[in-house]
Amino acid sequence: MVSFSVSGRISRPVAETFEAVVNPERLSGYFTTGGADGRLESGATVFWSFADFPGRFPVQVVEVVENQRIVLRWASDEGSGEDGERQTTVTMDFEALEDGRTLVTIREEGWQDTEKGRKASYGNCEGWTQMLCCLKAYVEHGINLRQGYYT
Repeated sequence: MVSFSVSGRISRPVAETFEAVVNPERLSGYFTTGGADGRLESGATVFWSFADFPGRFPVQVVEVVENQRIVLRWASDEGSGEDGERQTTVTMDFEALEDGRTLVTIREEGWQDTEKGRKASYGNCEGWTQMLCCLKAYVEHGINLRQGYYT
């Protein structure tokens, strides 16, 4: 199976950084440019929309551990397989650093090791890297880097 991991340091406390991800209003301010409905809570299914990818994407919230971890499952974008639509697992870890910053690490896994699976993973790796950059700009400076980026 194909997987990747990206990480970045956010110059805000872990509680503030975590809230910027689980809170749909905050998340819509820098990442889900078409909106997010529903708070990320264990067992919930929420929908994310992006200006650059038309449609609403269902996101299954597998686990939320306050200020520590979020685990999500969603469609892999590599198409259907013999066992139905393929899904990937996204794990976001939040680590409070000694200097007051937060280390956010995002790992996504579950694509097949095929050309189509690798291509889908590269796109998501790019997306999560951009999400971390946008999160940093938003919580540290109140700037939405995605505004006008795709439209």
